[in-house]
Amino acid sequence: MAAKKPITIIGGGLAGLTLGIGLRQREVPVKLIEAGHYPRHRVCGEFISGRGQESLARLGLLDLFAQAGAVSARTTAFFSATKSTAPRSLPSPAVCLSRFTLDVALAEKFRALGGELQTGTRAPVEDISEGVVRATGRRVQTGQGDARWFGLKIHARNVTLAADLEMHVSPRGYVGLCRINGGEVNICGLFHKCADDGGGTNHSRDLLRGPPGSPLRERLAAADFDENSFCAVAGISLCPQRAAARAGICVGDAITMIPPVTGNGMSMAFESAELAVTPLAAWSSDKSSWNTARETIARDCDAAFARRLAWAKWLQRLVLTPALQNPLVAIAARSDRFRRMAFERTR
Repeated sequence: MAAKKPITIIGGGLAGLTLGIGLRQREVPVKLIEAGHYPRHRVCGEFISGRGQESLARLGLLDLFAQAGAVSARTTAFFSATKSTAPRSLPSPAVCLSRFTLDVALAEKFRALGGELQTGTRAPVEDISEGVVRATGRRVQTGQGDARWFGLKIHARNVTLAADLEMHVSPRGYVGLCRINGGEVNICGLFHKCADDGGGTNHSRDLLRGPPGSPLRERLAAADFDENSFCAVAGISLCPQRAAARAGICVGDAITMIPPVTGNGMSMAFESAELAVTPLAAWSSDKSSWNTARETIARDCDAAFARRLAWAKWLQRLVLTPALQNPLVAIAARSDRFRRMAFERTR
């Protein structure tokens, strides 16, 4: 039997590690190049809801989450400056786990399967040569003046939540809270950058606390923040892209980033990785061309994600319109149908 051709994955986040694991399960030689090191914190909602859990189950990875201490989220609630919803049940439970813990668990699984993991090395992200897959995360937004988005994240203890998942909206953006492993709460926000913004961790933490007098500010009044978990990311692009328009083979955020308001980014990373496994394994075994693999992965990813990206773009615009924030939360408080529709259409 002829030796299988090796695959190099650039980027060791969720999509890259999951793809590497899936390929090693098919005995494909895989080298994964990651610029950073494990463990580390990343800006992330840190929960998986929707079809991503099905992908993890098919890849045999759900038990890994349980072993790492993942907790379930079953309820959600929404808050604006003056309105709120009562906790409501999610259509299906979400799985919550710190990226600090999850990335290490995935990396160890990849290595245990015989994958080669090279950390602390920055590979050329523009490499689209045969045998190279890009899983390099977000694409930087440019040409937007001061109208740029940035994300912040920190963990905290001594936080009492009304629901397992909370969303707090304000004129500057929104903040999501969720229970994670170790008795902590993940606090993650997306904000619009203004020309008069200050700098430093204190300013960033103030944004994550919410405006004075808001339910979020009250929720975090006694929070014990883990300073080592604080991280930030800037230049976020929220314009949806089609996989077919990308050069080379991409997975996860290297294709496109879904607006964080949906809480579906982690799920899409796992889904895109699973969709790429079979076409890439076929190429590795000389059963198809690289171009065929690229076209198949792009087609399947676009079919899986196009509708939810369109709905997410619409939902993001509504949520980030200050004049609509109180009415939207009021509608969500009265209409379970509206909330379920927004949830299901973005998954």
